Amino acid sequence: MSKQMDHPVGAMRVLVTGGSGLVGRAIERVVKEEGGRREGEEWIFLSSKDANLMSAEETRAVFQKHRPTHVIHLAALVGGLYKNMRQNLDFWRNNIFINDNVLQTAHEFGVVKVVSCLSTCIFPDKTTYPIDETMIHNGPPHESNFGYAYAKRMIDVHNRSCFEKYGRRYTAVIPTNVFGPHDNFSIEDGHVLPGLIHKTYLAKKEGKPLQVWGSGRPLRQFIYSLDLARLFLWVLREYDEVQPIILSVGEEDELSIKDAADTVVEALGFKGDVIYDTSKADGQFKKTASNAKLRKYLPDFKFTPFKAAIKETSDWFVANYDIARK
Repeated sequence: MSKQMDHPVGAMRVLVTGGSGLVGRAIERVVKEEGGRREGEEWIFLSSKDANLMSAEETRAVFQKHRPTHVIHLAALVGGLYKNMRQNLDFWRNNIFINDNVLQTAHEFGVVKVVSCLSTCIFPDKTTYPIDETMIHNGPPHESNFGYAYAKRMIDVHNRSCFEKYGRRYTAVIPTNVFGPHDNFSIEDGHVLPGLIHKTYLAKKEGKPLQVWGSGRPLRQFIYSLDLARLFLWVLREYDEVQPIILSVGEEDELSIKDAADTVVEALGFKGDVIYDTSKADGQFKKTASNAKLRKYLPDFKFTPFKAAIKETSDWFVANYDIARK
């Protein structure tokens, strides 16, 4: 065992990969502004500028520099439906390299716990609903993003075999559709909500109709990045299973893309016409996830109401338009 294991209990040094992204920024806010940090803890938020995690050497160097006891692994090549459809090979290879480097280096440096981030889009396409944590590997993912989905599933394979061989308690969380401040609001390559916020902002500014891609019928569960961040801290400190855990609002809080678009329109005060472009792909119709396991552990956790979270995110985007990723 490396010297890392000799730290007194509580003196956590947490390295967050992908620390400048949507979830990383939310965790940073919870740690620094909501009292999420405990006494004696050190938190290091890495961005892609600090290390190229596709390189084993650079990954090792950054672990050598910071010597973490715990890791929250968020770094990934990500994108929305249309970017995934174009770049399955890139999504597969880049994420496989990143994940293997981070998990293997964490083990070599005696990291006590790693919490990685999966996604509900990795689940089988043909499945029964609601989906739960036991079903990840029960069939192929949706063809639109199979490269990303298989790469993310392999984190679970790595964690299970690392536990079997070394007794390491490395685990993963599976959030549903995350949104919030510091998202990528790209219309071409982003996820559905930030894309809608950006499009609605432009439609309002230019006095044009809002064009929503697809039929508006698909259903999604959305989780506010700040809620997810608070749950990440709980997983890091309290959740002891290797098997992943779904972090999501309940099945009853599933919304259609049209519901989401209506909420964005209201938040931004858009008064123009809304047109659904059905020549564009819808992606998976639904990926309803069960949060029963989360509720077993945290029956009283309160999620931010969707309307309030959309309002906060839209206001952030308007206020930070010039610096927002888009």
